Amino acid sequence: MTRGIQLRAHGGPEALEFTSVELPRMKRNEVRVRHTAIGVNYIDVYDRSGLYPGKLPMVLGREAAGIVEHVGSKVGAYKPGDRVAYVMASPGSYAEHRHVPAERLVKIPPGISDEQAAGMMLKGLTAHYLLRRTYKVRKGDPIVVHAAAGGVGLILVQWGRHLGARVIAVVGSDAKAALAREHGAHEVVVTPREDLVARVREITGGKGVPVVYDSIGADTFFASLDCLRRLGLMVTFGNASGPVPPFSPLELSKRGSLFLTRPTLFHYIATKGELNRAARELFAAVESGAVKIRIGQTYPLADAARAHAELEARRTTGSTVLIP
Repeated sequence: MTRGIQLRAHGGPEALEFTSVELPRMKRNEVRVRHTAIGVNYIDVYDRSGLYPGKLPMVLGREAAGIVEHVGSKVGAYKPGDRVAYVMASPGSYAEHRHVPAERLVKIPPGISDEQAAGMMLKGLTAHYLLRRTYKVRKGDPIVVHAAAGGVGLILVQWGRHLGARVIAVVGSDAKAALAREHGAHEVVVTPREDLVARVREITGGKGVPVVYDSIGADTFFASLDCLRRLGLMVTFGNASGPVPPFSPLELSKRGSLFLTRPTLFHYIATKGELNRAARELFAAVESGAVKIRIGQTYPLADAARAHAELEARRTTGSTVLIP
């Protein structure tokens, strides 16, 4: 047994219960990890609300960092005492312990704290595939980043600038605008006070941008399309305002033969080799100082409901971490 946050029925933050939960029997290819820090992400909200339905009861959470306590008989790459981190396609990290397949773990470099690792596995690896694989950002590219003061957004802003992009950050308040500028945004658009499409067209001399990274979903989808240049790529990778409603593909044609993708991290790190390569690049970017992982707020594990309420109210910045 361990203690964790269990969901028995889909609902609001009040549906989260801190209680004793049973750990499944550890398999020979698994590692028992004692969590020291747990990342909170919007995908956890989708799991809790039922937007991404799962088998109940469930323990929420996709990423964490911790210490190896035990290893299965088929595990050779890890030993008790190792500092490790992971991101998983299946929930289960909102707990004091978890059994994790060894192939899904990475070792945390000495220069990165457990809190940073927990706050950047899902967000940082998401930023990596968005910038380096979904659309390979080149020097001089203007790019639009929605929710630029959030966990993924701040990493995209910094890493995009490091790669030579001209970063146009989209935020919802002046305080978040200041944070985006502090992390390297060249231009900031504060919505709804400013018209996103008009500002992007102004910034780019009427041309538009080659790529938009949109984690908001329904509220911003068509405005994001209108920010793109001819043959531009719309990357919709989140649903903070709800899923994008059905639309006609002709909308892409009439805006300049646009491309649209709805990617997910787990298809980009499906193999151990892909995971290791992406993690190495992410850790190197952080250790070099090119990307700083901002832990905006921490909560005790037992206060996960409060963390969810703050996240959904858009009162958080950077990464949110739970401490067991």
